[in-house]
Amino acid sequence: MEFPFKLRVVNEFDVVGFGTNAVDFLIQVPAYPEFNTKVRLDEYVQAAGGEVATTMAGLQRLGAKTAYIGRFGDDAAGEIGLQSLREEGVDVSLAETIPGAATQIAFIVIDARNGERTVIWNRDARLAYSAAEAPVSVVDKARVLHFTPHDAAACLVLAKRARSEGVVVSADIDSVFDGAEELFGYVDVFIASSDLPAKLFGTIEAKDALLAINKRFGCPIVGLTLGTSGSLIYCNGAFVESPGFAVPGGCKDTTGAGDSFRVGFLHGFLNGKTVEESCTMANAVAALKCRAIGARTALPTTDELDDLIEGKQFTRDSR
Repeated sequence: MEFPFKLRVVNEFDVVGFGTNAVDFLIQVPAYPEFNTKVRLDEYVQAAGGEVATTMAGLQRLGAKTAYIGRFGDDAAGEIGLQSLREEGVDVSLAETIPGAATQIAFIVIDARNGERTVIWNRDARLAYSAAEAPVSVVDKARVLHFTPHDAAACLVLAKRARSEGVVVSADIDSVFDGAEELFGYVDVFIASSDLPAKLFGTIEAKDALLAINKRFGCPIVGLTLGTSGSLIYCNGAFVESPGFAVPGGCKDTTGAGDSFRVGFLHGFLNGKTVEESCTMANAVAALKCRAIGARTALPTTDELDDLIEGKQFTRDSR
């Protein structure tokens, strides 16, 4: 199945990302602790994360030209976050450091038995963008605009500009923020976490949810990430069900798996693949990411991605 829209032929960046960055404090424990107990940790890692920043790093690692726009605090965590993107080659010339603000952080508890995690996070209000602060001019330099809707008013300004300039709009959605539903009408690639439909519609089956999102907002591609089960996409009047991959060596940490799915999906789109092929790439990138603790630690190279898909080194999950 072909994608229902075309990429701009030439531009400065393949993808411009606008939204969240973070520094994660990841704690692996033998089993998730019960209330009012103590548990000795197995491993502790401090690493850069954040949905959009991670997606830009992953795309850059796969050969795309990316730029990240977002705000950091003027603290040690902010320098870690910025430097991590610079090291990947992501353009951060329009990223900002806000005096007196604290960089977004997350404390993440990982269950060593299965790699599942619980995230405890906070974002300083001074990192938010208003509609008037939206960096509109950068949209003209992109082929794809990718964002999280935390600063929905600013995202709406950018999405409207993207629509007028023929820039494909991709969104990473796991919750509904004030003003987000108006924004969704400007999204071309609407990929959400599996728990979003309940927040929008209450109890609903996955396929019914995608049909409802498509009808309500008109997004050409709507999809859900389904963890080890893979993904479900609705496009051009048909569903694409793509199974997951076994994590090589076993799942160590699911932090950032959804962000990594977007990496693989956009990578496929940027390289002229079909929707089905892009879904396979997306699930493969997500599985490879889960090899190690941290959102970006094990993001794959193109060789690693190709090897997993082609079965040269790893075995496809039969689920």
